[in-house]
Amino acid sequence: MSQLSTPKLNAPSQEGSLDQWLEYWQSIHATAIDMGLERVRPVAEYLAILHPQVPVITVAGTNGKGSTTTVIAAIYQAAGLRVGLYQSPHIQYFNERIRLGGVPVENQILINAFVEVEAARVACGLTLSFFEATTLAAFVIFKQQKCDVWVLEVGLGGRLDVVNLIDPTVAVITNIGIDHVEWLGDNREAIGFEKAGILRQNIPLIFGDVDMPHSVRQRAEVLNCRVYQSGRDYFWQNFDADAREVGKNVDQKNSLLHVAHSENSQSAIYTMDAHTLILPKAYLALTNISCAVSAVLVSPIPVQITEIIKGIWSAKLAGRFEERQYHGKRLIADVAHNPHGVHFLLEQLFAYRKKHVTRQIHAIFSMLADKDIDSVVDMVKGSVFHWHIAALEVPRAASLEQLQVALKNEALSGKVTVYQSIGDALVGASRVAQNDDVMLAWGSFYTLEAIYQQIQMEDKPF
Repeated sequence: MSQLSTPKLNAPSQEGSLDQWLEYWQSIHATAIDMGLERVRPVAEYLAILHPQVPVITVAGTNGKGSTTTVIAAIYQAAGLRVGLYQSPHIQYFNERIRLGGVPVENQILINAFVEVEAARVACGLTLSFFEATTLAAFVIFKQQKCDVWVLEVGLGGRLDVVNLIDPTVAVITNIGIDHVEWLGDNREAIGFEKAGILRQNIPLIFGDVDMPHSVRQRAEVLNCRVYQSGRDYFWQNFDADAREVGKNVDQKNSLLHVAHSENSQSAIYTMDAHTLILPKAYLALTNISCAVSAVLVSPIPVQITEIIKGIWSAKLAGRFEERQYHGKRLIADVAHNPHGVHFLLEQLFAYRKKHVTRQIHAIFSMLADKDIDSVVDMVKGSVFHWHIAALEVPRAASLEQLQVALKNEALSGKVTVYQSIGDALVGASRVAQNDDVMLAWGSFYTLEAIYQQIQMEDKPF
């Protein structure tokens, strides 16, 4: 078992600030990402957090993990349960990653957990990466707060991610796309193998896509996991004339059919086994909502249909096709940053433009250097009237030159404007966009962080 370099900083005390602790965790390990569980497991064992005595829902996948975990947590909260929700990354504040009852954890609770993790780390003579330390802190908090259920989003992959220290009661894989190729492989079968690492013997697997890699199916068969796959074992569709006919033909004796109170509140119909639900209008994407509902229905926690509906209706998550107004102009913020996510973004954008009278799209755009910039630009450029770009102010940011190379043909058409920052790009786009245009901010969690910071800065009184 490797013991890595001595920490560069002394650990803050229990009276230290959250920022001091986060800086400390970012400093003590040789690399930001260190895949594998052998080194971190002894620390988790020391903390006695490996075996929660409550159900655990673990969600992996290329895209949609945040939305899916948000809906699962919201449903259980509507049922009156104390829910521990862990997600990553955050957009504005680190506390967003760890939520108790839907509320970001308080600073002091986090700091107290960090003190415990640090003591365990020192006792084991090991270093921890930022993600490892902060994830262990989440588990410490959920145990201390006596959460009734843990809802965990996998950070990267599955098999070697620190979240996978905890055995799930239900496993969810939202979809398999190409991303993080340097860690997970450059094809869906290899990536599927990594994601399927969250499976355990005899537990149910919810798979949220109609196209399942053989590597996932094979792993589920070896472990005797009951698979519930979208388009095969559960179904959803927008609530239209056809869906109404489906609802009329449901066998009422063998189903749980919940009809919303008015036509205006209905969004989609969902079916799985003996369950049929007519879902309310929701803030998040139906494909992720259906995935979440499936996980709840196969879990050992009993919930009422009304609680499922209430949870869906209340579930919100920043940066998932989030509609805002900025200087009187329409702004849509989305964290899409890989081809699979961008394809879904374009589908949502197409549906949005069918419902709303829109003229042109102004893209406020930046990405990280290790992402497939050329592919996503090629996918989106036919829809964009004008690009407003800037380099992000983070270590992994794509340079302005990289962004300009990807957009060189757009620039030749006079469709690209360069700014000093994403905040400036937002302001600049709002000045030239017409009232019936749409500003689309996308490309990275960090892009949206800069967008929200700009909005927040302007909202603060002087």
